[in-house]
Amino acid sequence: MQKTLSGLMIALALAGAAQHGHAKAPSPKVNEAATARHLAALIAGPEPKLAELTMFFSQMPKGGDLHHHYSGAIYAEQYLDFLDRQGLCVNMHTYRIETAKAVIDAQRAKPAAERSCLSASEVYADDFTFRELLQRWSSKDFANHGAIQPPPDRQFFQTFGFFGPVSNANFNEGLLELKKRALQENVSYIETMFKLAPFTQNAEFDAKAWQLGADDAAFTELMRTWMAALDQDPGFKQNIADYLAKIKEAAAGVDDANFTMRYQAYVLRLLAPSQVFSSMVAGFKAASQSELVVGVNIVGQESQMVSMRDYSLHMKMFHFLKTQYPKVKVALHAGELALGDVPPEGLKFHIDQALAVAGANRIGHGIDLAHESNVLGILKTMREQDIPVEINLTSNAFINGIQGENHPVTLYRKYGVPFVISTDDAGVTRHNLANEYMLFASRYKPGYAEVKKLSYNAVRYSFLPDADKQRLTTQLDARFVKFEADIAALDAKR
Repeated sequence: MQKTLSGLMIALALAGAAQHGHAKAPSPKVNEAATARHLAALIAGPEPKLAELTMFFSQMPKGGDLHHHYSGAIYAEQYLDFLDRQGLCVNMHTYRIETAKAVIDAQRAKPAAERSCLSASEVYADDFTFRELLQRWSSKDFANHGAIQPPPDRQFFQTFGFFGPVSNANFNEGLLELKKRALQENVSYIETMFKLAPFTQNAEFDAKAWQLGADDAAFTELMRTWMAALDQDPGFKQNIADYLAKIKEAAAGVDDANFTMRYQAYVLRLLAPSQVFSSMVAGFKAASQSELVVGVNIVGQESQMVSMRDYSLHMKMFHFLKTQYPKVKVALHAGELALGDVPPEGLKFHIDQALAVAGANRIGHGIDLAHESNVLGILKTMREQDIPVEINLTSNAFINGIQGENHPVTLYRKYGVPFVISTDDAGVTRHNLANEYMLFASRYKPGYAEVKKLSYNAVRYSFLPDADKQRLTTQLDARFVKFEADIAALDAKR
């Protein structure tokens, strides 16, 4: 009788505990399924619930941001704050930063009411000037038609000339600000295109490059000869050492248990061939000498005349250097072009050459895919060789007008090409990674499994060593368990 009463008392106690919230917590699988149902409800129907999607993706763990430009990621307001630290001022008529000390001193000697070059605090105090500055240093108000504007691609690429004098300094402060913002939206890794690799010019190389470019053997020998000369150039070696020291100094205090950042050296495709090649050499050497530099990239408006003229030359340069430094990873801006940006024949080969000639490990943008002559071969190569494309929805819509069903993410998804969601230049186009996931979900209606895979893809396709990938993946596992438990609990209260 006593045993029976004890069993009954235990059963009653358990029932009471369950009524008071002490029941066994749902399993991670149950929470994952609840999270999947929650997302499906948010994207169902003709009008996705954008506010709730934004809340969902702001909270969701995001493995990383792999297509990320440091200078374009800093918001204009942050650059304005750097202004006073460097003792500079902004011309209130041109909105450009004045760097000449004599001009700045003369302006400061004038009464405040007569100054035409303003400090950061003076810009903030004059709301008209501040708002005008934001419209030039970023895409602020562009979609609202709030100003007389240049075409969007010109607007985008011109912004870098305005904030350049402060974006080339204050690196550590800028990186720490980006880290802070990433942690606030649950991003654990950024792989940023950080600094232009040093370069030098060689007029003889330039002349022969254009002359010999079609002759692969002769062009290879030209590159081999000049690289050998660069290897013996003490000044060039010192420039690379200084470059690496600057990155190490800038990275101080950025990495910790919750966040990791790595850096891509980049070259500028708008320069002369000798400058581009020597910069590539410096970038490959930097990546082979430092654990902080995990890859090399090429940047600059792809539709610009020099970019189009020298595109094939640049791909051959990458091919040559990949043979010299086979362990160095390469991510390439390729096919950031839309119909009308260039003549139709210019849309036919950029992604293809980035893969087949340059040996790209990742493709950035890749939006001219549908126009490429070898589109089926590209899709097959990327799928079978597991080469991802970096998808930048806000950037592609703003710069090139490519969005919705016209965006080739529809093709990459359909034909099994891996991809990652990334931001590009979130400071210039004034958004964040959570917004990119929200756009992807609301436009293309993916299931939760696909969305979750995209978060993991940002770790899987990073250029980190395997040990770091495993560390970040393990952290991501734990963060998703918590996120899904929170979403399941939220859903249970509805």
